[in-house]
Amino acid sequence: MAKFRKKPVVIEAWQAKELIRCARHDWKSLPKCVGEAYKKGGWVFAVEHISIPTLEGVHRANIDDMVIRGVNGEFYPCKPAIFKKTYEEVL
Repeated sequence: MAKFRKKPVVIEAWQAKELIRCARHDWKSLPKCVGEAYKKGGWVFAVEHISIPTLEGVHRANIDDMVIRGVNGEFYPCKPAIFKKTYEEVL
């Protein structure tokens, strides 16, 4: 068996609750890439979650989840505990 290490990449991520707040109160404050993805279709902003079309189908980002924009511009949700173990902030 071989072992592998995840390559260091920089991603963009937002808390779902912040995206929901932007969508409810000030649509223009959404990150540009999220707004563009929404316009393409499939995104649904609800009070407690966001439905996001992913490469594997529609996934749900609950209010405390992170929404990640991957290296190819794709979006997907990530649970906070997994996010914390996998990513660190770039300063």
